[in-house]
Amino acid sequence: MDARPLLLVVVALLGGGYLVYGRLVARLVGVDPSRPTPAHTKYDGVDYVPARQWLVLFGHHFSSICAAGPIVGPALAVAYWGWAPSIVWIVLGGVLMGAVADFTSLVVAVRHGGVSIAEVSGQVITRRARTLFSIFILIALVLVLAVFAVLTAGTFVQAPEIVVPSWGILPVAAVAGFFLYRGRAGGARLALVTVLGLGAIVGLLALGHAFPPGAPEVAGLAPQTFWILVLLVYCLVASVLPVQYLLQPRDYLSSYVLFFTIGLGLLGVFVSGPRFQAAPFHGFQPVDWPLAGPLWPLMFVTIACGAISGFHSVVSSGTTCKQLDSEAHACRIGYGAMIMESTVAVLVVIAVGAGLSAARHAELLQAPGGAIAAFGEGYGSLTGSMLGGYGATFAIMALNFFILTTLDTTTRLGRYVLAELTGWDNRFAPTIVILLVAGGLALSGQWRVLWPAFGASNQLVTALALLVVSCWLVDRGSARRVTLVPALVMLVTTIAALVWQLRRALAGVGRDGPDWFLAGLCGVLIVLALAVSFEARGALRKTSAAT
Repeated sequence: MDARPLLLVVVALLGGGYLVYGRLVARLVGVDPSRPTPAHTKYDGVDYVPARQWLVLFGHHFSSICAAGPIVGPALAVAYWGWAPSIVWIVLGGVLMGAVADFTSLVVAVRHGGVSIAEVSGQVITRRARTLFSIFILIALVLVLAVFAVLTAGTFVQAPEIVVPSWGILPVAAVAGFFLYRGRAGGARLALVTVLGLGAIVGLLALGHAFPPGAPEVAGLAPQTFWILVLLVYCLVASVLPVQYLLQPRDYLSSYVLFFTIGLGLLGVFVSGPRFQAAPFHGFQPVDWPLAGPLWPLMFVTIACGAISGFHSVVSSGTTCKQLDSEAHACRIGYGAMIMESTVAVLVVIAVGAGLSAARHAELLQAPGGAIAAFGEGYGSLTGSMLGGYGATFAIMALNFFILTTLDTTTRLGRYVLAELTGWDNRFAPTIVILLVAGGLALSGQWRVLWPAFGASNQLVTALALLVVSCWLVDRGSARRVTLVPALVMLVTTIAALVWQLRRALAGVGRDGPDWFLAGLCGVLIVLALAVSFEARGALRKTSAAT
């Protein structure tokens, strides 16, 4: 099957979803551009800072949510269950669930003074729900931080040509931030800063290719360990800096790299005219990948980012809500960024399903580079007529920009949640605690043990966030179906996935014996999810009866 007609239909569905369903949800939550946002009412020059242009905040939000997630999940799902169910879930999940969760989490957080969705749960459900939800989110954030630190360090070791552009963008962003926030910033200044900043990035990419640094040898540390430690120090500094000095301009400039990567990939599909080499459907239980599990519930947690992701809700109610200049921009940032990420996920499906043979795809998934290497090679195949043999390297370099972005955003989010939970009025203490725990996991290798349960835990965060929004909607007298139905669907699906993981861990499938650590983690996550759900059920009943 030719991939081009399918891509046109999918892009039309995603765009139509934004224009129709996105506006419906905006009316439901009552977006009000006249209401001052926390970025203005709680301005502190550090975390609460209104973005000078909505595109700047869109860049931060999109760069934060779009890292390795929408690449790894779809690349695995195509091999396990086929490209057809993957596409269907990405489109339906993105329009009806993921974008709704991101957008409504943003609006609710803004209406509650820019606090996290966990803190909101304490106001619309119970304080006990807030504590349980906060613990749940912290577990997910620490795991994200540990895994992405290891992945990023690995890219620096395996592809040293990306070291210079990855770190060089930081001073470029700092200079860009200085000019953006110096005096009155109009469209002309933004355009000039954008052009000069992107020019500097191109120069850094060329410099990195010309002079790739060798493997660092410091104090007898292995290169991988060295880079993990450097990344942890970077996360400490970046997560406590005022957002206008690094986070906003860096993410804004980085987003253009991703826009270019997406645009070039989509163009490559129409230029190369690839045909799907992967099977559209491998069956409910894939024969060639017995450990992958059944299509339901496992595909729905394997493809997380790209369809629906709890991490997105945490970003919306963490950093993005504190920088929103006007509620008029909430839909295009919250809903629109998710629709664009769904587009990225669809591009990944085409890259690995049509850009690679099925045998080559399976071979790459079992190689050290895994899903990221598969996407890179598939992307290189789609863009070969335009980029020659550099397509794969370009794709991986672009991806690395966003993994780095996710690292410091995750650290900042962890600081917010831990500070709210403990009451610490200090930027450094909660940040150091988060980094010590995540760093310990990254350096010990224990993150590999926890990873099998991460997909389900991530989706559970979304389900719980949607339950919180549903309680808020009922409290203000609005219809709740648009958030409650997705919440229940994901709650049942993800708990089922965790039960499946729990059974495998106890049976020791793929291991020498029972994995008690993984089984314990799955059990804790199930109990936390059920406890928060029980609290939300009581709040929904009480509020419904009152209204």
